[in-house]
Amino acid sequence: MKILFIGDIVSRPGRETVKKVLPGVKKEENIDFVIANAENLAHGRGATVGTIEEMQAVGVDFFTGGDHLFWHEGFDVDINTLPVVRPANYPDTVPGEGHKVVELGGTKILIVNLMGQTFINEPLSNPFIKADEILDKFKNEKIDIKLVEFHGEASSDKVAMGFYLDGRVDAVVGTHTHIPTCDEKLLPKGTMFVGDIGMTGCIDSVLGVKKEIILDRVVRAKKQKFEWETIGRAEFRSVLVDTEKKEIRRVDVKQY
Repeated sequence: MKILFIGDIVSRPGRETVKKVLPGVKKEENIDFVIANAENLAHGRGATVGTIEEMQAVGVDFFTGGDHLFWHEGFDVDINTLPVVRPANYPDTVPGEGHKVVELGGTKILIVNLMGQTFINEPLSNPFIKADEILDKFKNEKIDIKLVEFHGEASSDKVAMGFYLDGRVDAVVGTHTHIPTCDEKLLPKGTMFVGDIGMTGCIDSVLGVKKEIILDRVVRAKKQKFEWETIGRAEFRSVLVDTEKKEIRRVDVKQY
């Protein structure tokens, strides 16, 4: 099966880029299933029903989250009716689910969303232990494909998670830093890995935020509310996971 993972879709430029690029990529690469990170989908932070449906309309099948997922009021309720998972190592009191099994043409796909603890100020349990718990839950059930999206700041955590789950899941892909890595590879025991898919959105920005705002903060100590860049060059960033060939490769498309 060919599964496309799209990195953090940032604000309107990210959504517009997905609209322009995804249909062609799906056709050219013969994609079976598309997963995208939605934590920056609506106005740069969080997701809404409208923005999820906007992406579904152009071919995104499923969504993962992160620390900004519940930014918009009401999404804590809406998440229960949408094809979205939030980090599984949040407390059980947090709405939504951290993993789901999706059935596609008789193929069962387990999708797990985890978040790193390093440099992230969220009430999280150990993601490595949570991964064990989830996999143990399905040890007696036939799951054809197991996918883990690890949302984290530290590259070392992501690499560690790849090796920790090597041979136990089909793929571990990283998100959150908005910077794409070129370390896609097949790990020794057969798990496909990439450290970070990177963001889909405006590249003439600082991780999606207007560069002038960030420069004011770091050069002149002038603190301003973040505003997300809406003009300039954009890129579509993703990785293609082929579970039959055991191959992972980047699929990045420039919009300039």
